[in-house]
Amino acid sequence: MSEITDFDSLRRAMAENGEQPEGPARNARAEQLLVEAERLDIPLAVIEALGHQLKVYNYSSEKAKMFVPFARLLRMWDERPEDFDEYETHSLHWVFKWMSAGMLDQPHVPLASVEKWLGEMEHRYRLAGHSTRAVRSAEFSVAAHVGDVERAERAFSAWLAADRDTMADCHACELHGQGWWQAERGRDAEALALWAPVLEGEYTCAHEPHTVLASSLVPLLRLGRPEEARANHLRGFRLVRSMESMRGAYADHVEFCALTGNEARGLELLAERPAYFTDEGHPHSKLEFLSVVVLLMERLSELGLAGQRVPGPAGREWTAPELAEHARVEALALAARFDERNGTSYVSERARARMAQQPLVERLPLGVRAARPTSAVAAATGAAAPAPVQEAVEPDLAVLLAEAQRLSDTLQPHAVEAWARVARLAEEVDGVELDARDRAEIADHEAIGLGPDGAAAFEHAAELYARAGDPGEALAARARAAYVRALTGEIDEALAAVAEPYDRVLALYAEGDTEVPQAAGVLMGRARILMRRVHEAEGEVVDEAVLAEAEAAVRELLALVEGRAGTDVRLAARVAEGHAMLAELATHSGNPQAGAELFARAAAEFLATGLPWFAVEYEARLAGLAHQLGDMREAERALRAALEHGGPYLEAVGRAQLHLQLAEVVGGRGDAEEAAEHALESAHWADEAGAGPTLGAWARHQLGGFLMRQGRWAEAAEVLESALAELTAETHGDGAVVQTQWWLGDCLSELGEHRDAAERRLQAAEIARHWPEQHDHATLAHLAAESLGQAGLPTEADQAYARAGELWRGLGNVHGLVRSLRARAWLALRTEDGTDAARDLMASAVEECADAFDAADDDEARLRLVSELGHTHRQFGDLLARSAAEDADDDSIRATLEEALSQMAEAVAVFVALGEATVHARTGAELAAGWLETDLGRPAAAAARARAVLRAYADAEADNDPDAYGGSDEDGEHGTVRARRAEAEQLLQAAEEQMDR
Repeated sequence: MSEITDFDSLRRAMAENGEQPEGPARNARAEQLLVEAERLDIPLAVIEALGHQLKVYNYSSEKAKMFVPFARLLRMWDERPEDFDEYETHSLHWVFKWMSAGMLDQPHVPLASVEKWLGEMEHRYRLAGHSTRAVRSAEFSVAAHVGDVERAERAFSAWLAADRDTMADCHACELHGQGWWQAERGRDAEALALWAPVLEGEYTCAHEPHTVLASSLVPLLRLGRPEEARANHLRGFRLVRSMESMRGAYADHVEFCALTGNEARGLELLAERPAYFTDEGHPHSKLEFLSVVVLLMERLSELGLAGQRVPGPAGREWTAPELAEHARVEALALAARFDERNGTSYVSERARARMAQQPLVERLPLGVRAARPTSAVAAATGAAAPAPVQEAVEPDLAVLLAEAQRLSDTLQPHAVEAWARVARLAEEVDGVELDARDRAEIADHEAIGLGPDGAAAFEHAAELYARAGDPGEALAARARAAYVRALTGEIDEALAAVAEPYDRVLALYAEGDTEVPQAAGVLMGRARILMRRVHEAEGEVVDEAVLAEAEAAVRELLALVEGRAGTDVRLAARVAEGHAMLAELATHSGNPQAGAELFARAAAEFLATGLPWFAVEYEARLAGLAHQLGDMREAERALRAALEHGGPYLEAVGRAQLHLQLAEVVGGRGDAEEAAEHALESAHWADEAGAGPTLGAWARHQLGGFLMRQGRWAEAAEVLESALAELTAETHGDGAVVQTQWWLGDCLSELGEHRDAAERRLQAAEIARHWPEQHDHATLAHLAAESLGQAGLPTEADQAYARAGELWRGLGNVHGLVRSLRARAWLALRTEDGTDAARDLMASAVEECADAFDAADDDEARLRLVSELGHTHRQFGDLLARSAAEDADDDSIRATLEEALSQMAEAVAVFVALGEATVHARTGAELAAGWLETDLGRPAAAAARARAVLRAYADAEADNDPDAYGGSDEDGEHGTVRARRAEAEQLLQAAEEQMDR
């Protein structure tokens, strides 16, 4: 901490403190600096220190402390206004607005005092010659706060009608307030129209677009625009997360989570800010925060999660109902204090209404990690307890039996559950005895529900079918029992078990003692077992005999059922599954084209039979084969069909996988927006399936990349940070971890968070350091160096550039090496006595280009090296020109500028040799050289350079050729031409004026 010895050191200290994070530590430092200012015995120093104190209090949770320093400032102004300079005079009047808002947010300040202050503000603004715009804005805030709608509307109109002047809030803040009122009055579309310039980045300030993004969330949901609300949540929460003073905006984000089925994320947000439960410095934002805490806790209780442990005030553990009650009592007590002060019930009414809101969207996937919260009881058992099912009417056993039979005969979903309901009711009703056939069906479907554990139940079903006089179905049930043994890896045992049913059913069928469906059931069971033997060899060379035996079994099945299905859905399904088996065998035999055709046929047959949910698996397999064959259009079609046909019957993990595959395919053809939608859905369904740390993390990784490609940096950063919490080298590969860190570094760099960007890039570089190929390592080290330099850490940046340079040299990448040397030169110039080091580094860059040119044996490589040399000379000239110290003697400055001009001339010569491909680089260097000529008192030479630039672009605007000068028909290209011509004309005019003097 620097010592305060004079006014300059005080100002430096206040500037440094202003850059610190919001909070008590910054406030305490401001208080200490005021003491130091008083010791200097300079009135303006005290005034500035009081202003600094006011500012840090305002941007913190200790807003109530603002009034004392402001009162002192106002007294100093009234006693000796001459002690205030122009800036502090403006600041004093500016913070009048903070005081009026600050008083309104403190219920202990009487409303009469607020009104009196409003009058004082209007009086002083009039004396200072300011517009009434800020005064009417403050009056509007008072009226809106107490619920005086009529006065608020009058003040609102007067606010907008008054002239904007230097006392008016910035455009961003004004638009926020205006839009907030429209939303309060139920005019959501009008609010969003007002907020649009802030949301789009046209107007910004210290607290915007932070608050507009937060305020827009519920209006967007009410208007049915959830995707925009999601984007604004991800963007906005990043902005307010670290800002202690933004509890109200933070509350808006918690509210958004409670209203969109994102209760788990809402709990995470509460856990990040435990102090928000207790901070007393700004009662109004505490009321807003506690109100949405109640909303979130009530939502958890409605979901049956009353036992959920939740984050709350420190010192004890909380459940959702306990925290809801605590927050409700505190919030309503605060609201009552405001209402008592205001003489209305408006604040309490608004608080209760906010607490009582119902969800606006059942479930809005956000892309970040989100597992539904579970109760304490459910967490202990590993699953949430199912909700009891209430029967609307007394069920009829005959009706249930008929429905179960219909569902199973037509292979409909939920047949297993239907037969289970029959079994339960039969047990509950006295005197009911189901016949053997019905009991066989119940056992059969119970076995289906048990999956690989159903062998015994299938055997029991076989016994019951036999008692019911259906030996064929009994054999089919035994075949099913054998198949589930194969599912557990007992393939040889399964084949042995199915051998007898196979021989017997064929004999029965030949004698006419069983029908096609029963015989097909046994043949299908045997074919499935033989296909399991093929599957067990996945990744290995499958024995030809294994393939042949399986194919023979499938073709035997098809020979039995093809052409005989008629209206029998089960037989039609056997045909489709048989063709799907042949598709698998074709792919195993090295014929993916035939496999794709057969999968397409199987899927079409399932659809024609009215069983689209059975087509899903084969459409997904078809998509994989189409991808392998390079037919991306067919892959995309098949994936879309799988999602459509799966409908509500797809399991969550299957839906997640299909969406992720579709995201990759759609993203591959360049549609990043739709790809992001599918990746988002994939992440959501992976979380629902409990696969968040595996499939979900990969989906978030992909989603972050697709958001980046759209330039949605803040959303991408939030998603990528969430992905990194679960991505691991063991599960996803270290390449995925590095890519995610890399992308996140790029996002943070775009957002201006350079220190964090450097950290991410360095973490990625550390992993890539161990890879055999070192290009990624070098690139990441170089990017990290850029971020370190932009973060104001020149020493660390130089070290990183030096490391990158070594890596580039080792890779034989001269361009990377030269650029690292140039970057180090610029960094060196920023240090004390770094001019010599900067010169040496630039000279080394020039030498590296020349040496590489001599060693190159490829014309294209030489051309690129010449271009790199031209840019290096140009930067060398810029660096030398900037290094000319203003306090040096004239001869020294002139010598440095001459040297800079020499480098510029070299750059021009290089770019001239390269022709029209580098015209912009040449004209840029030419203009820089021309300005140096004027500095050296050579106007004729400067004018000649200006004319050369104008000649270079003489026909550019007339031709309006989009391909002129190697560019494209973009505004940037033509803008460069216009800017260069304008600068050349400016240089020419300056040179001619210099010649005339």
